Amino acid sequence: MTKTTFENPQDLMGKEGMKIGPSDWMVISQDRINTFAEATGDHQWIHVDEERAKTGPFGATIAHGYLTLSLAAKLMPEIIEIENMSMGINYGTEKTRFINPVKAGSRVRGHGEFVEIKEVPGGFQSTMRVTIEIEGEDKPACVVDTISRYFP
Repeated sequence: MTKTTFENPQDLMGKEGMKIGPSDWMVISQDRINTFAEATGDHQWIHVDEERAKTGPFGATIAHGYLTLSLAAKLMPEIIEIENMSMGINYGTEKTRFINPVKAGSRVRGHGEFVEIKEVPGGFQSTMRVTIEIEGEDKPACVVDTISRYFP
């Protein structure tokens, strides 16, 4: 894991194009997929029916796209830390793409690249392109532009 630390939110200014990470690898277990299915009510067989999925288009069950996307919230704190702030919030996302399915048992990790940094009332806003890669795969699982706000 490679974490980049900023002393305060102001230090983000001018960092467009800077790449950070990667996070640690994490396993996407069938149990995690099943738990996500329970939480969201999405029990589609490609996610939860291991036997049927063996003969499906991916040869195994796959993580929900939104499960993969939600991992940005876990992986980002592993690659960025901003000290001396009162609060940081998830402000939303811009472009999101699910490029490659994540098969159960695969390992993923995240990288970031600052796309835009700007001042907003009371703080600073960062748009970071988070790429969630799959170990051993040429194409990433997901690429999302996340928007965070940091308040000194």
